Order: sequence, then structure tokens, then C-alpha cells
Amino acid sequence: MLKPSLQLKLGQSLTMTPQLQQAIRLLQLPALELQAHVRELLESNVMLEAVEETEQTGIFEAIQSPAEREARLEMAQHEAPQVDVEIVTEQWSSEPSGPSEAPWAPDDDDRAQEYAEPAEASLQDHLLSQLEVADLDARRLAIARAIVDAINDDGYLIETAGEIAATLRPDVVCTEGEVLEVLATVQALDPAGIGARSVAECITLQLRQLDGATPGIATALAIATDHLDAVARGEHALLRRELRVSDEELAAALALVRTCRPRPGTVVSGASPEYVVPDVHVRRTDRGWSVEINPATLPRVRLNQGYASLLGRSNSHATLRAQLQEARWLLKSLEIRNETLLKVARAIVERQSAFLEQGDEHMRPMILKDIAAAIEMHESTISRITSGKFMHTPRGVFELRYFFSSHVGGGEAAETSSTAIRAKIRKLVRDEDPAAPLSDSRIAELLSAEGIPVARRTVAKYREAMRIAPSNERRRSAPK
Repeated sequence: MLKPSLQLKLGQSLTMTPQLQQAIRLLQLPALELQAHVRELLESNVMLEAVEETEQTGIFEAIQSPAEREARLEMAQHEAPQVDVEIVTEQWSSEPSGPSEAPWAPDDDDRAQEYAEPAEASLQDHLLSQLEVADLDARRLAIARAIVDAINDDGYLIETAGEIAATLRPDVVCTEGEVLEVLATVQALDPAGIGARSVAECITLQLRQLDGATPGIATALAIATDHLDAVARGEHALLRRELRVSDEELAAALALVRTCRPRPGTVVSGASPEYVVPDVHVRRTDRGWSVEINPATLPRVRLNQGYASLLGRSNSHATLRAQLQEARWLLKSLEIRNETLLKVARAIVERQSAFLEQGDEHMRPMILKDIAAAIEMHESTISRITSGKFMHTPRGVFELRYFFSSHVGGGEAAETSSTAIRAKIRKLVRDEDPAAPLSDSRIAELLSAEGIPVARRTVAKYREAMRIAPSNERRRSAPK
């Protein structure tokens, strides 16, 4: 019979302290989320205070190591030209004149919302605004609104006429024929092709809005009605036989079909624009590439020395002492975050300098392990610091993850990244003869001649990922 008993065992386990948890969390936060997090702490911790914009330079210098600060000051003393500076004194009142003088004041949020860009109208709002000015009676307008509600974001009608008629009962009693009549009115709205029940109908609606004298319009309508599958399979010879048209007429008709939008609803987007704030700036100087953190993304916060000095050495005010310790942890975590971000950015620029100078074709293969070994940190730290961070370079703004790509092939091809191979494929297709486009096998041969042995299926995979049509669809007749 088993008896309950107590046993004492010794063991070791890794426990994450609150300081470590905070430092890890701040590492992976993007700039905007980091500022929002610091703003919340400013409202709850009296030991933290915001820094005025005029003192932003001091905050940027605070994140640098003492050696970097001394080097910067020495460089400024030797290289900065002596210029005359006009000193303007202003009379400052003891009390602020408005909420804008206090950083991140609550009233500033309300003021920012007043000037915020309004969100774009949705597809349904766009269609309903056109129905309001259409010549429709109350009954037909109610049916039209029900049809608009049944249109998805791509612009297609996802309910049948019978289902739409059933949703209107008992307020409006109508037949399927009446719904179809009103549907024709909705399909005449902007954008062209809206309210279609199939891809063929969507393309047909768009083609019918063209001038009847457009070359190839009749053939294009025939293709949209019955032969879209043949177009998708690239069976142009079969199309010529069934439609009994010449190569020129078929090319003109296919050009009209390709100008149509298979998803017309995406033209009207209800999503608000997203803006990217780069965390790191990379510039070309006479001495090489300069990497520095964007000062606009740095949280403007510091320790409130006034409250900290009032505590003294007494053991009272335990709550304030806890807040003081949290404030110091936060500032230390922010310093670690910015130092790590700067180290990672510098290591990326050192390894991808050829890309910055010459373009995508010179992107080197690089993985997290390479950067981790370069700056002597763990791969998980590199993964966190590169998540959601962006770098502004002379070639544009890129996410830090963009610079990481695996190598393709082996041996001599180990130094060729997948990004560089995609760029080479794109260049070969751009420079090819329109009358004799390059096949995937031929592209693989050309890359192998450059010392990049890749398989045909690899070329096909990259080509499809870049949405480049196969060679039989890219073939065009030579201009006469």
C-alpha cells in the first residue's frame, strides 16, 4: 500500500526577472508601439518625465557609449567651422500658455485627431452614394441597397436573386425578376464590373463599357463569354481556330481582356494608409557608410531628478522607491535596445554594402546566425530586434528582415542569395526578345553560365512568385 510522503530535492532552473522580461519586450516593439508604451508609463510613474523637443539631442547622446560621445565631441571640435551664432532671448512665462507646451499632453491627442486624415469610404458606401443620386423610386432603391449589401470586397454578388428577395420580406415583397432588373442598374455603377456573379460576367461588363468601334472588341467579348479557360491555359492556337480570327485580331482581343480587372472591388479600398517610420538612417559619406538611429523614434523620457532627490536615504515611501527602481530599469532597457539596434544595423550594412551600392543583384546571402556571430549575441535577440524595424537607405526604405535571404545552390553558388537570383531573372526577362522570350530552362542555363547553378523548377518557382508570366504568354509579335 502506498503511503504519502514528503521529499526535498535540489535543482536549478532559469527564471526571467522582471528586468529581463521588460528588456526582451522592448527589443521587439516597433517604434510607434514603443512610444505608446513609454507614454503609458509616463502617466503611471511619477519618477519619469518627458523631455522637451529642444532637448532631444541630449537624449540621443545619452544612448551612446562614453567612447562614442568623446569621439563625437573631439571630431566636432576639429571639424566644425567657426560661425557666428545669433542668440535670441525670449521671455518665458512661469506657466505654460497652452497644452501643446507639455509633451504628450492629453489635449494634444484631441487636437491631433482633428487634423487626422479621414478614412476612405468602403465599397458599399461608394456604391450607396451613387444610388442616392440615381433616378430610383423608394421600392427599387430598397432592392438596390439589398444588392449592395450582398456584394463582397472583391466586387462580386455572393447571393442569388431569390435569397436577396427573401431578405427584403416582409418590408418589400418582390420577385426574382425585379431583383435582376435592379441588378442591371447596380452593375452600371462605378467601378466597372461591379455586381458580377462570375469572372466571365465581370470582364464582359467592363468590355461593354468600351466603344463598339474598338478593334478586337467583338472577339474579346466572345473570349470573355466562353473561352477564359483556354486563355488561362495559353491555348492561343485553339482560340484562333474556334474564333476564326487572325493572329493580329487575337492579340488585340487578348490585350483588351487583360486590361480588365478581375476584382473590381479592390479599386475602392476602405483601409487607411499606413506610414512607415524608419528606425535607422544609412547615409553614404566620404569615409564610408554612416549608420545612426533616427532621433524621431527615440522615446523622449528621463528620470525625474526632483522627485528622486527628495527620497533621500530614508526607508519610507516604499511605493515611490519601487517606481524609482522601475524608472531606472526602463531607461536601462531603452539604452540596451538602442545599442543593440545600432549594432545590428551596422553589421547588416557591413555585410550588404554591395547591395547598397549596386542593387539587388549583389545581395549577399545572410541569416540570423551570421549577424549573431558578428555582434556576439544570440539568434533570438537578432530575431526580436529585426522584427518590425525599418532602415532608410539611398535605395529606399526596407525592413531589416529584407536583408536576410538564404543561399541557393552549393559550392561556388553559396555566395548567391535568393534575392539576387530573383533580380537576375527579372533583368533577363526585361531584356529578352519579345518575339522569342526566354524559357525557364534557358534562364537556368544563362544563370549557370554566370556561376549560379539553379534548377529549372527553381527558376519557375521564383518567376511565379514575382508574377511573371511563362514564356508562351510573354511572346509578342515583332513590330512591323
